Amino acid sequence: MNQNQNPNLSALSEAGVSVWLDDLSRDLISSGELAELVATRSVVGVTTNPSIFQAALSSGTAYDTQVAALAAEGADVDTVIRTTTTDDVRAACDVLEPVFAVSDEVDGRVSIEVDPRLAHDADATVAQAIELWRIVDRPNLLIKIPATVAGLEAIRRVIAEGISVNVTLIFSVDRYVQVMQSYLEGLSAAAEAGHDLGSIHSVASFFVSRVDTEIDARLEELGTGEARDLQGKAALANARLAYAEYSEVFSAGARFAELAGRGARPQRPLWASTGVKNPEYDDTLYVSGLITPGTVNTMPASTMEAFADHGRVEKDPVVGRAEQSAETFRSLERVGVDLVEVFDKLEAEGVAKFESAWTGLLQTTAQQIRANAEN
Repeated sequence: MNQNQNPNLSALSEAGVSVWLDDLSRDLISSGELAELVATRSVVGVTTNPSIFQAALSSGTAYDTQVAALAAEGADVDTVIRTTTTDDVRAACDVLEPVFAVSDEVDGRVSIEVDPRLAHDADATVAQAIELWRIVDRPNLLIKIPATVAGLEAIRRVIAEGISVNVTLIFSVDRYVQVMQSYLEGLSAAAEAGHDLGSIHSVASFFVSRVDTEIDARLEELGTGEARDLQGKAALANARLAYAEYSEVFSAGARFAELAGRGARPQRPLWASTGVKNPEYDDTLYVSGLITPGTVNTMPASTMEAFADHGRVEKDPVVGRAEQSAETFRSLERVGVDLVEVFDKLEAEGVAKFESAWTGLLQTTAQQIRANAEN
C-alpha cells in the first residue's frame, strides 16, 4: 500500500473495488484537490450528473470569466453549458490519465451525461453521445446514458460506434439484464464494423440507496412488525441479485465468452447512489455491504470520508448471497410491496430529478449571460 493512501480506502481498493468520486467542479480540478484524492483516497474515477453540474455552475466564481467570454461571442445557453462542462470533464480526464494508463485502461475514467431531456429519444441520445465523445476527445471518457426503454436502444447503437458508455439510472434487476444484453449486442455490432473491442469499456450504474428510501417508506406505511423488520434490506438484496446476473452473463455466458475471445471487456457493475439517506443506518452501509472484486463504487465525498474514517473491509458480502436476497424480495412481496411499481416509479423520478437539475442549470446560465450582456 502507498503510505500516502488512506488505509481503509486502500483496503477497499485491494479487495477489488474501484473507488470513484461522484462529484466534479472546476475548483476541484484547479485547486489540485482531485489529484490529491487520487494520491490519498485511492480515487481512480469520477462520475458526474446534471445535479452535480448544476451545483458547480450555480455557486462560486470559477466559471464567471469563461461564461462572460462565451456570452460576448454570442453563445446561447446550451453552448455555454456544453462548453463549460466538457472543458471540466476533459481536464478531469487529463488528471486521471496516469491511472488510466497503469490500470490497462480499466479505471481513470470520467463520465459525462447526455442531456436528460433526451432520455426517451434514442436518436437524439445517440447523436449527442457521439457529439460529446468528439468534443471531449479523450479515450478515458464514458458517456452516461439512462437505462430507459429508449436508452437501451441508444446504448446498443453508441457501443456499436466504438464509444465507451456508463449506463445510469438502473434500479431493477430485470432492466439490468436488458442493459447487459444491449451491451453485448453493441459489442457484436462494433466487431462487425471493425472496431477494436478492447478499447470499448462500459459500466452499469445500479442505484442503491434510493431503493431503500422508497421501499422503507412503503414498509413504514404498512406498519406491521414483519414489514418493519424488512426495512433497510431491500437495496443490498437488489444489488446482490444484480451481481448474480452479472456473473451469469460475464463469467458463465457463452455469448460474452465469444466476444471476450475477440478482446471484449466485461461491463462492470457500478454501485451508484451510495450515500446513506437514513441517519439511523451505518453511513458506510452501501459501501461495506457491496465489496466484491471487479466492481466500482462511486461515492459522494461525505461517504468517501466516512469510509476513510471508519469503513471496514471484511469477507465478501455479495457472492453467494443470491438466494438469501431472493428470499428478501419474496418477503417484501408477501407483506404487500409492489416491486414493479417501485422500480417504475424510481426510474421516472430519477429522470425527472435530472431534468429538473438541468432546467435549473439552464436558468442559472441564462441569468449569467444576461448579466454579462448588461455590463
